[in-house]
Amino acid sequence: MNFPKDLKYAASHEWVKIENGIATVGISDFAQDALGDVVYVSLPNVGDKVKAGISFGDVESVKAVSDLLAPVSGVVLEVNEELTDAPENLNSDPYGAWIIKVEAIEEEGDLMDAEAYEAHCAEEE
Repeated sequence: MNFPKDLKYAASHEWVKIENGIATVGISDFAQDALGDVVYVSLPNVGDKVKAGISFGDVESVKAVSDLLAPVSGVVLEVNEELTDAPENLNSDPYGAWIIKVEAIEEEGDLMDAEAYEAHCAEEE
């Protein structure tokens, strides 16, 4: 498993990287591994408001459908449209294949650093 140290993580297995007031959000290596082959991603619209800890979409795999929970509250600035045609990018490159970018961040959810998240994942295995 890969746990990049420059990211923060939610207990629900989303990662977030905040730079210059913009939060880039995706799912972790642990999440994509647990899901199996991702076949569909439901994305929000640009301009939608997201709230930390609340679903903003879902990921469908051959095993299950899982909600995507926002790690921060704010407004959707951009969605990764590539995932519409290539949802499997979440499997092949979970930290490169971001899902949404959020601006006007009002609040950060309960986020962990890489070390705490790795321990959290070990407890779930």
